[in-house]
Amino acid sequence: MKKLFLLLFVAALAPLMSVGQNKLPEVNITDLEGNTVKASDLSNDGKPIIVDFWATWCKPCIRELTNIADSYEDWQDETGVKVIAISIDDSRTSGKVAPFVNGRGWEYEVYIDQNHDLKRAMNVNNVPHTFLLNGKGEIVWQHNSYVVGDEEELYEKLLELAEEE
Repeated sequence: MKKLFLLLFVAALAPLMSVGQNKLPEVNITDLEGNTVKASDLSNDGKPIIVDFWATWCKPCIRELTNIADSYEDWQDETGVKVIAISIDDSRTSGKVAPFVNGRGWEYEVYIDQNHDLKRAMNVNNVPHTFLLNGKGEIVWQHNSYVVGDEEELYEKLLELAEEE
């Protein structure tokens, strides 16, 4: 009887527990100019968003974002996608993020999660960690780590999403 009650209780709470967990949380991050932005306010006018957690010291992160940059313009033309790169560099290395991004010529929106609040809220354990959001801002796919070619899987998921919308 206790097991049945517990099962019913958890089943009743499940919809409440998932509310908001499939979207970007209301956590503050900063842009490269030092302005505070709520992650939940990031949008793309009803089009897909790729949110990529990375760091300046992470070689796989740099390879991933560089390989995405090579195709980014085509991806934008085909799907309207926006890439948002969230640096998890801490206070010791966050000053390197803007020069690093500018030196690479990445055309992404870049934000810094210096205190790792967004990282924790989204259960990101290591980088790179990539999320794909639909036009409603709902997380529909995610991937952790990177090997060359993973951007092709991301592109396929992006195309599937664009066809649905």
